[in-house]
Formats: sequence, C-alpha cells, structure tokens
Amino acid sequence: MVDKKEKRNEKVPVFIDGKIISLVPQNSEHINLYVKWLNNEKVRKYARWEMPRTVEDVKRWFEPREGRVPWFVGFEVWHKKDSKPIGQVGLAWIDWVNGWANAFAYIGEPEYWSQGITTEATEMLVEYAFNELNLNKLQGGAAVENIGSWSVAEKIGFKFEGIRKHEMYVGGKYLDVKTYRISKEDWVKSKK
Repeated sequence: MVDKKEKRNEKVPVFIDGKIISLVPQNSEHINLYVKWLNNEKVRKYARWEMPRTVEDVKRWFEPREGRVPWFVGFEVWHKKDSKPIGQVGLAWIDWVNGWANAFAYIGEPEYWSQGITTEATEMLVEYAFNELNLNKLQGGAAVENIGSWSVAEKIGFKFEGIRKHEMYVGGKYLDVKTYRISKEDWVKSKK
C-alpha cells in the first residue's frame, strides 16, 4: 500500500508546465476528487452544474469514443508546490471545422482561490489552443455576479461581447451572463 506522503511525491505527467501550476492529463484515479469538486456548493454555484454528479457520471469521461472527433480536451490543474490537483481547465464543444471552442476553468479547492492560479491556467490553455491545436477563437461566459471569472477573462485579453439576459438560474433568481471571446489574431498581437 502506498502512503499519502509517497503518493504526493510521485512524478506527474506534465503536459504544460507553468510557474505555480502545471497542466496534466486528467487522471481516472482522481474521479472521486472530481466528483467532490463538481458537487461542492461553493465551487458549482456559478458553474451551471445544477444536477448532482456521481462517480459513474465522471467515469464516462474516460470511456473511449472511437470513430468520433473529440469535442472536449481537459486538464487537471496541478499545484506544483503542494504536489496535488486543485482544479480543471479545458476546451469544450470544440468545432474543428470552424476553429473555435468554449474555454472553461475552475479551481475545486476554495483555499486556492484568489491566488492568480486560474489566470495562469487560462493563459496556458489559450496558448495551447492557438499554438498547438490551431484554433482560431475561444469563447466563454460568466455570471455578472461571478467577478472572479470574468475578471480573469478580461485580464488575459478576452474581449467583452455582450450580456445574455436572465441566462442562469442561481439561488432562486435569474442572473445575466457576460460573454467573452478572444481570437488567435488578437492573442498573437498581445504577445508582441
């Protein structure tokens, strides 16, 4: 049996290395952790996960999809100093023909909020999407009340597109959602 200390020191398969975090492939051994995050009331409040998620639901993420073009690419956000996964980041609803995807990020461990981690993870994801996957545009949205999420988008160069009125039902009321996008062209210009 592997003790917790030995487990924390194991080498993780880093896909993209950053300063505070690394992006690593999702790990089916962490399904219970993902379920914990997805069902945490604080984490899911603005994430649009209205229904409870079970271990069986998350196991389906890892089922092979032969013959289908992938519509989703996801990573664990691995905290380097603490040697543990703390959230996820990725691309969903990828349209390979038209070159766009929906970007998402969340930190499942609230004690890591407000430390610049989501900003770093999102920057790494955008770089990957444009430079390795050759996508042309990323989009996303966040409830107006979810200042943390939309401020990350603005900080790294996503452009505000508009507000979808009464788009999300949270805490007994309908909330407006701010929508954002970033093009590969704008991203490249911002890096010069």
